[in-house]
Amino acid sequence: QVQLVESGGRLVQAGGSLRLVCAVSGGTINTYAMGWFRQAPGKEREFVSVINWSGSSINYADSVKGRFTISRDNAKNTVYLQMNSLKPEDTAVYYCAAHPYVLNIGIMTSALRYDYWGQGTQVTVSS
Repeated sequence: QVQLVESGGRLVQAGGSLRLVCAVSGGTINTYAMGWFRQAPGKEREFVSVINWSGSSINYADSVKGRFTISRDNAKNTVYLQMNSLKPEDTAVYYCAAHPYVLNIGIMTSALRYDYWGQGTQVTVSS
């Protein structure tokens, strides 16, 4: 059973940086597309970023483009989300998600397409 565990969320001031980590167990991630989503109170879960199995293809939501960077280390079964220039509107619970054998990550902006999810980590950005 594949399990995902996020960490790294905390309270940070606007303009600050955080690095979220998604550690995967129960399987190797080198065939998985890995995504990050977030959900603010009272809002739907929204796409943040996705990376293909090799790291050669990456997509970002427009709201985070240029500020966030997704990366992966398949040898460590880990995915990262580096978040810079944080804004109060980035406040949310951030979730890591995985889906195997994805040929086109362009379709992986929907949460419905992912098989596996972590429990989430809270990111709070104060103004």
